[in-house]
Amino acid sequence: MTSEELLRQYSEGKRDFSGADLSGANLTRANLIGANLSGAGLYEANLSGASLSGANLTGANLTGADLFKANLIRANLIGADISKANLSGADLSGAKLTRAKLSLVTGPKND
Repeated sequence: MTSEELLRQYSEGKRDFSGADLSGANLTRANLIGANLSGAGLYEANLSGASLSGANLTGANLTGADLFKANLIRANLIGADISKANLSGADLSGAKLTRAKLSLVTGPKND
């Protein structure tokens, strides 16, 4: 699935994208509030500035994804792989991170 196809379907009211392969997709500043992306392949996807509030990302592969300043408020990231992801400036307020893989996650620099 391409990022354009996902965004078109979302704008038409579809919310279930479970298992979709969006590896490397450019979803910069995308509005995906409440989307079901459980088990989705978002390997190295660009989600910087994206709105993913309340999204279901259970078991999603976000390895190496760019989530710079992404809105992940109340997102379900249970069992998601967020290894090597850029979470600088991301809002994870109320997000569920049980069993999420967070190794080598990039965050704010402490100079």
